[in-house]
Formats: sequence, structure tokens, C-alpha cells
Amino acid sequence: MSAAPRHPHTLSVAPMMDWTDRHCRAFHRTLTRHTLLYTEMVTTGAILHGDRERHLGFGEAEHPVALQLGGSDPAALAQCARMAEDWGYDEVNLNCGCPSDRVQNGSFGACLMGTPDVVARCVEAMHGATALPVTVKHRIGIDDLDSYEHLTRFVSTVAGAGCETFIVHARKAWLSGLSPKENREIPPLRYEVVRQLKGDFPSLTVVLNGGVLTLEAARDHLAWADGVMIGRAAYQDPYLLATADRDMFGEDVTPPTRQEVVEAFLPYVAGQLEAGQPLNRVMRHALGLFAGQPGARHWKRTLSEQGHRPGAGLEVVREALAGVPESVLNARPGVGEAQTV
Repeated sequence: MSAAPRHPHTLSVAPMMDWTDRHCRAFHRTLTRHTLLYTEMVTTGAILHGDRERHLGFGEAEHPVALQLGGSDPAALAQCARMAEDWGYDEVNLNCGCPSDRVQNGSFGACLMGTPDVVARCVEAMHGATALPVTVKHRIGIDDLDSYEHLTRFVSTVAGAGCETFIVHARKAWLSGLSPKENREIPPLRYEVVRQLKGDFPSLTVVLNGGVLTLEAARDHLAWADGVMIGRAAYQDPYLLATADRDMFGEDVTPPTRQEVVEAFLPYVAGQLEAGQPLNRVMRHALGLFAGQPGARHWKRTLSEQGHRPGAGLEVVREALAGVPESVLNARPGVGEAQTV
């Protein structure tokens, strides 16, 4: 098995609202050192007028980590991009793909694909405010603006403003009539459109997003894409990331067992408990660690039923582990073993 050349975007975990918070990213770091991680989308208003430590704070172990911004005002985005650099992020990303009503009402997210000139002004302002890479995540189209010509105009316009990396969700988005969940499932995946985009813009970094469930599939896409972003699969079955450093980044490392992953995460959990975080808030991101394995039900049930109780601590995690067979806890994935949900 030949690994892909190491590139910052070779593999990344998608920004996902209510999922990819700092606890999630700390947990994912016990599985992979090199995979690029993203924050949840944070609006410029929340950063400029809200609790900055809550929205921007992260641990050093999370690197490489990117901040995803939601907004459409160039000045506000520039200010937030400057903050991203000050706080130590490795990249700042503009969301042009989220189709939720709340995002549309704020005139940002996927609806920005209808106004490439606005996105270009935003990117230009961000690019001028920070030395960090400024990237854009978007769909292949929205509503009836779904022609390839519209997509290429969007990309060429935004690239002209200084963006060199485009993370493309290979589905269009319907801004009315479909929920955000339906927009992740109903519009058909069109990988061929993203592949054509890379062929027409060879100097740009084009990262594929949407429907990739295994590292094996990700490696296949790397035959033409510069990188692959995995979303729900990496969250619901996080152990698929255990072989990423070896199989995606070519590092000569032994993938951790699930037992080793939990043990590596416990010091972080203990620190968060001391800081006043409830156990279930920190451990919820690990509920899928044993997905599809014997003992998975006991693991999830124990953490879910006991993790919310006042004073719940590491003993709950130990009890959850006790119901998982040793053969599962200590199993190590083989070379090229496909992980899937």
C-alpha cells in the first residue's frame, strides 16, 4: 500500500455544528496526529460580541486546527481572521456551504454562492488581515444556480481574491424545501463535477467533501483530488481515524488500539472534570469508538446513563470499558484495513 504524499489537506475532519467542539478535537487527536481538524462554524458576531474564550479557545495538542467562520461582512471577517492568527490557528475558512435557515437569514453560508463578488471581497479582506491560509468551503451549486459554468465563475472569482484552497461538498444545496440534514443526503453526490473542477484549475488545491465513509475510499479519491474531508463517518465511527497517520500520511507508526485511545484521552477528561465540565459533555464524542463491535451497547449506555450525573468521574469510563471484551479493546487494525460505519 502506497500512502499519499503528505499535504496539509490530505485528510481532514469536516466542521460540524454541535459536534466538532474542542472536546471532540481533543479526542480525535488521540487517534491521529496529522489529520487537519476544524472548529464548528463560528459567526463573526459571536466572536466580536460574545465569549471569545468559548468560541476561539483550543488546546495546543489540537494542531493542526482551522477556524471556520460564518459571515458576509468583509470588515468583520477580516477582524476575525486576524484574531484567528492571534489565537494560534493554522488556517481560517469561510463557510459558503451551510444551507440552514438561520445562516440564510444572516446572509451567509450556502447562499453566498449566489454572490461570488461578495465572497471575493470577503476573502480579499481576510487575506489582507492575516498571514494564515484563507480557504473556502462550498457546494457545487445552489437551487437553480447549479450549472458548471456558475461553479467555475464562483471559483475563478474567489481565487482571484487570493483563495488557493477550495473544499467542495460534491452536492448542490436547496435553500428552501430541504432541511440541513436532507441537504446532506438528498441532492445526489456528483464527484465527477469536483474532479472536472480540479482538472480545469490545476494550480488550486481542491479538497473533496461529501459521502466519503472510509479511508480506502479517501485514498481512491486522492488519485485526482488534493485532499479529502470526512464528515459524519469520522464522528460516528471515530476509530476509522486510527490508521490515518500511517495509511494517509505515510508515517511509520503503529495504529493505537481502542484501549490505548481511551487511556490517552483520560488525562484530558480528568482536566476538564477539574475545570467543571460534566463527564457526558466531554465523553459524548467517544460514544462511537466501539461502533459495530461487541460491547458497543454497554459502552454507550453506561456513558449516556451515568455520565450526566453530578459528580460523575473517570470511574464511569472504567465501568463502560469493563463491558467491552478484551479482544475488542486490544485489537489493532491491520495494514490497509478498511474502517467503515
